Amino acid sequence: MFSIDTYDPLNVPKAVGDDIWIVDGPVIGFQYLGMKLPFPTRMTIIRLASGKLFIHSPIRLTARLKARVDALGEVACLIAPNTIHYAGVPEWQAAYPAAQSFCAPGVIKRAKSVGMTVSFDAELADTAEPEWADEIKQVMVRGGYLSEAVFYHPKSNTLILTDLIENFESHKIKSPIWRWLVRIFGSMDPDGCAPRDMRMTFAGHRESLRKAVNQMIDWAPERVIIAHGRWYDHNGTAELKRAFRWVMK
Repeated sequence: MFSIDTYDPLNVPKAVGDDIWIVDGPVIGFQYLGMKLPFPTRMTIIRLASGKLFIHSPIRLTARLKARVDALGEVACLIAPNTIHYAGVPEWQAAYPAAQSFCAPGVIKRAKSVGMTVSFDAELADTAEPEWADEIKQVMVRGGYLSEAVFYHPKSNTLILTDLIENFESHKIKSPIWRWLVRIFGSMDPDGCAPRDMRMTFAGHRESLRKAVNQMIDWAPERVIIAHGRWYDHNGTAELKRAFRWVMK
């Protein structure tokens, strides 16, 4: 597998704002065209007013991470935000059997297609679930291969994406081949975007995607968290306009 540097320290909640943290995880290998490509992982934790935790895109669960998460509150909601980010959920379900699990449309079918069985309590839509509706807003982005739920946390003025923007940093990529591929895909910092191949999944959904992006921009986030690569700790709205110019034309 091509190598890539992680965002150390790993498995440690890092405060982003009031009651919101990111946790950088290990590199995973993503199968693509017969290659195993390295992706650093990142999940987001939001503590609700009840003290319960909303876990977005759960990464690999270690004993160290579990202890740190438990110190923040009670895990109540596990989110598989798109049709690629779901593999970590079963491990968290086993550790937190009382937690509810939510997924983007298509996740269950996708998991079954790769021989994985995972169950969810509800499928995400444009309307936020009652468990977090008063504190987190959401919009569903629907495509062919990829559908993704996007979340906005007004308290910290933070937008949470998964794969709709990827922003790999060149100096962290050790393989010249992988570095070249990232540039070709159009996902290299400082101009990270959705990879070109992923954009094709929205060919028949551009109007709905444009509507969703307009909603994200209207929320005017200061921060934009993404799952892969450098996230945006300031100028979030400007970064959205830049990264989605391919669909806003």
